[in-house]
Amino acid sequence: MIDAYEDPGTPDSRGPARYLWWLVRRQSRRSAAAALLGIVSLALPAVVPYLLARAIDDGLQPGDRAALLGWAGAVLAAGALDAWLNIARHRTMTRVRMDANFRTVKVVVGQSVRLGASLRRQVAAGEVVTIGVGDVQTIAGSLTVIGPGVGAVVGYGVVAALLLTVSPLLAAVVLLGVPVIGVLAGPLMGRLQGAETAYREGQGALTARIGDLAGGLRVLGGLGGKELVAAAFRRDSRRLRDEGYRVGAVTSWIQALGLGLPTVFLAVVTWLAARLVAHGQITVGELVSVYGYVAVLVVPVAYFLEFGQQVSRGLVAARRVVRFLRLDPLEDGGAHDAPAEPSALHDPQSGVRVLPGRLTGLACERPADAAEIVDRLGRYTPSDATWAGVRLDEITLAQVRERILVADHEADLFAGTLREVLLGRRSDAGDEAVVRAVRAGVAEDVVRGLPDGLDSRIDARGRNLSGGQRQRVRLVRALLADPEVLLAVEPTSALDAHTEAAVAERLRDARAGRTTVVTTTSPLVLDRADTVYFLVDGKVAASGTHEGLLAYEPGYRALVARDAQAGTGNGTAVDAEEAVR
Repeated sequence: MIDAYEDPGTPDSRGPARYLWWLVRRQSRRSAAAALLGIVSLALPAVVPYLLARAIDDGLQPGDRAALLGWAGAVLAAGALDAWLNIARHRTMTRVRMDANFRTVKVVVGQSVRLGASLRRQVAAGEVVTIGVGDVQTIAGSLTVIGPGVGAVVGYGVVAALLLTVSPLLAAVVLLGVPVIGVLAGPLMGRLQGAETAYREGQGALTARIGDLAGGLRVLGGLGGKELVAAAFRRDSRRLRDEGYRVGAVTSWIQALGLGLPTVFLAVVTWLAARLVAHGQITVGELVSVYGYVAVLVVPVAYFLEFGQQVSRGLVAARRVVRFLRLDPLEDGGAHDAPAEPSALHDPQSGVRVLPGRLTGLACERPADAAEIVDRLGRYTPSDATWAGVRLDEITLAQVRERILVADHEADLFAGTLREVLLGRRSDAGDEAVVRAVRAGVAEDVVRGLPDGLDSRIDARGRNLSGGQRQRVRLVRALLADPEVLLAVEPTSALDAHTEAAVAERLRDARAGRTTVVTTTSPLVLDRADTVYFLVDGKVAASGTHEGLLAYEPGYRALVARDAQAGTGNGTAVDAEEAVR
């Protein structure tokens, strides 16, 4: 089975069937062993009826005790061997499935890492979760066709060959059975694939909405929009449930055929064999063997339908994985080096110019506009933004990422100790640097409030921290990274006025001489900025100091005064529609 640190290889993303075949080829020896064990374990039971026929015709009817005991011993040996083969086949197939599972997880995680910051902009988090939780299991299950599937085909052929030695008529009936099954079950397989695709798509969308609700539940409750969103969620849940019923209905018909058609085979072939005995064309022992052959045939026929269902579902899941693997990260077409010394950043689309070594504030009527400007200045979206007069997309992406850091107020927090969460890429930073960053982010009470201080465990996404604590932890992590250019999005939106004032003062001191941009509408933070840009509809409407804009720009005054009158220190003025969005 694949090692946790082993390279999973380069997946074949040209199509879902090619991806499944790639999973088989990556473990070719094990797949071949599973196929061989499947062939022998499903072909061997077909020999048992032949042995029984010989025991009856050569031992029981003539009264030959030695022949009877010999053939009975052969039946016992065949049964024991078949039991051992089934154990070996099951173990091998378990390894095949687990390898496919882990290998798919690794390529999906690797693709997520490769996409980096562009992941959220191309695919919803719920889509990735659905792939990682449900689709990998479905893909792994579809590979059962390697062992029992191949064995069922060969076992079916063996039974047909043995029946041919008894009666060509019976062999013809058996050989014509599979095409009949294909004609009956084929349309159902197509319907299953369509229903499964719609269900998986809806499942991914609903999972994404659950994540959005979990992250914004407090805001929705404060705005009175909780019931509205809950009603929409219930409506989508009912729609997904109905899709699940469609999948279940088609699946139940396929399973019914898997159980019913072999029974019909058994009845037809047994009736024909009994008529042949009555006419003296076959012996009683051969009748018993025919019954045994058909009874054995029930398993391969049922497997055909089950594997058709599994492969159909596997193709749907693989199609989603392939679609994810085809996503491309932000192109790195840059050939120029970053400027040798701190230089100005300029966003022509908005008119914002960030001077080096200064604290710049962006105050927007719509917070989303400020976030878009930061994305352009951080080169997370294609734009005409420049750095030292050179377009950002013409500078090597690695150098941009090394020197410009975008600190989102909703950035992910991974599970680990608080120290590990804060260090991030600065794994070489000492305790003194950590303490300085903690103080600059006004997070001393966060450290003191945890049982083991910096060594306390933090849950994924910081679930064991409050909203304000998570925000300060994110700010501390950004300050500890100590980038040349820090672009902070709403770093104090969840803080009370007292803490926000302390953060504004310490942030300016901690970033003295470094380029810092803060998007906010909090007067406590804007008052500390060297330059403030007031933006309307994503464009610079006025710029200057906080006090100057308050005195001469009515729109700016109305924006920050509304924040001040609220008296909550949230540092942002958002309407209900924007918050729900």
